[in-house]
Amino acid sequence: MWSDTESGPAHEQFIDDDVLFTQVTQERHQMRKIVVSLLLLLLYTSTILSQNEQQIIHASFVSPVSKFTAGDSYPLAVKIDISNSYHINADKPGEDYLIPTTLTLQSSEEIAFGKIDYPKAKVKKFEFSEKPLAVYENTIYIFTTISIPPDINTAEIPLKGIISYQACDDQTCMAPEEFVFSDSLLITGAGETVSLINQDIFSERPGQYSAEEVTARSDDGNIAQTISEKGWLLTFVLVFLGGLALNLTPCVYPLIPITISYFGGQTDGRKGGLFFHALIYVFGMAITYSLLGVIAAMTGSLFGAALQNPYVLLIIAAILTGLALSMFDLYEIRVPAFLSNFAGGARKGYSGSFFMGLTVGIVAAPCIGPFVLALLTYVGEKGDPLLGFWLFFVLAIGLGIPFIFLGVFSGSLAKIPRSGAWMVWVRNIFGFILIAMAIYFLQPLFPNNLIYYITLAIVMLVGGIYMAWIESTKVTGRVFPVIRNLIGVLFFIISIVFLSTGIQGFIEKKLEFSAAGQGAAAKSDQINWKMYSEKMLETAAADNKPVMLDFYADWCIPCKELDKFTFSQPEIIEISRDFIMMKVDLTKAGEERTRNLRKRYEIKGVPTLVFLTPEGEELREMRVVGFLKSDELLPLMEQARERAINN
Repeated sequence: MWSDTESGPAHEQFIDDDVLFTQVTQERHQMRKIVVSLLLLLLYTSTILSQNEQQIIHASFVSPVSKFTAGDSYPLAVKIDISNSYHINADKPGEDYLIPTTLTLQSSEEIAFGKIDYPKAKVKKFEFSEKPLAVYENTIYIFTTISIPPDINTAEIPLKGIISYQACDDQTCMAPEEFVFSDSLLITGAGETVSLINQDIFSERPGQYSAEEVTARSDDGNIAQTISEKGWLLTFVLVFLGGLALNLTPCVYPLIPITISYFGGQTDGRKGGLFFHALIYVFGMAITYSLLGVIAAMTGSLFGAALQNPYVLLIIAAILTGLALSMFDLYEIRVPAFLSNFAGGARKGYSGSFFMGLTVGIVAAPCIGPFVLALLTYVGEKGDPLLGFWLFFVLAIGLGIPFIFLGVFSGSLAKIPRSGAWMVWVRNIFGFILIAMAIYFLQPLFPNNLIYYITLAIVMLVGGIYMAWIESTKVTGRVFPVIRNLIGVLFFIISIVFLSTGIQGFIEKKLEFSAAGQGAAAKSDQINWKMYSEKMLETAAADNKPVMLDFYADWCIPCKELDKFTFSQPEIIEISRDFIMMKVDLTKAGEERTRNLRKRYEIKGVPTLVFLTPEGEELREMRVVGFLKSDELLPLMEQARERAINN
């Protein structure tokens, strides 16, 4: 038996070694855990980095315009770049086990998206499939449409896209993945400048509506956009010619020899001096009119809002009509004498010529004032300051060119035809033009475009007949009768153009109305749509039928796509017979009826489909905003019908 004294030191040494071994072992274990964790972290990080480096697709939004105008519809594209060594399945890949490529779009609840158009796929044979498959490679574009409500109150709208896809190489396919991307769209008012962009992409859109059709569709579109489509050169040439023609009016024409005589008195008849005086004079004139154009455009937002008010439109039309009647000498509009004297007072040097140019519009106001007022109103409606500046600058240059020409060739004064009866005939031409412009501003008040264009055609036809054959102006010589007849023919041609435009639009509208099933009479192959009314709601209650309301607008492309691709399907037409189907037109946002309906049903965007019980209560959870396919709409209609039956 061992004693404590004999075994103590050795035993303690053994214990110390054991403790030390245990500590070393634990430390090694901890170190091993740390190393393994670091290795796992490194492996995980490298995996993520390699995945990022090998990202198979990248997607982004592509816009057709620099800014999106409220109350309009536009095409929208999604660009997808696919890595060279991969392809992704098409939206219809050809095999049930393959995951199709799909695009999901999200935005604020006011925004409506249209039908999604996928590109044409490539059909290729791969080792892992017995039959050829439909795939996408390299770069593709998916198209849709987007509708912006007219009363949207934000300068930006968020967009989010989700691409669900399955990527494959030539031998194997990977697990399905999603790619999420986002962007924002700039929103502008109806009067601001919108530039077309990316037209090389949208001109090849495979869907129903191209970018050109969308941008040319609206009669209220920005004029700068119209100019970009029709050509800047032609537009400004016409404005220039209009300014040149204003020199033929009675108030401006007599100023030409008077002004040239003033220049001669300043320079003792030297041609060089006359030229510079005339040039500075015209520059002053151009500055005056250009500033008017800019001011009109910068107040365009106020002007644009006012022009939605029927009373404002009637006042503008009345003013233009009154000015037009003055052109027919029913009465005379004169500038107060003190203003004319102030404008025409003699001033020495180039500053005097510049000042005369600045104030010449005052003296000429009785004749060119109506035309300038009409153009100011037009520019104010469009709200583009740059456009307003250049339109009026070119107009002023046209008005001032004779002064430059005659300033150099003052001897030509003798060749100018004397003012006389023929100038009254010129005033009458401007009178008919002003009447046509009055009708232009009344367009929103016409019940339909057919009546609007017929009215314009009648004005032009009457103007042509009157100017060519009825107006009693007698001028000696052979040239004037030819000009009279040419003007008459020109007015007649314009009348035919207006008439044909109205008839064509009316026919297209009727065909579209019929194709969408909006006819008043029910037909076996289309939906029996009724226009919204309280009486139809009472009919639904009496017949115990559910109600579907289709809120739409003429400018809304997804609305048209619903009519063409969804409401035309046989299964939707069949089940619609168990409903009261009503269309609710929200095209004219400024009308009180439209505002009341939007407020009553809380409509924020179109198209919106609202389901009501026979008693008129909304099935809120079934509300749909935007385009949907027939196989998505059918279950909703079946559910609404079932609830009406079981109610």
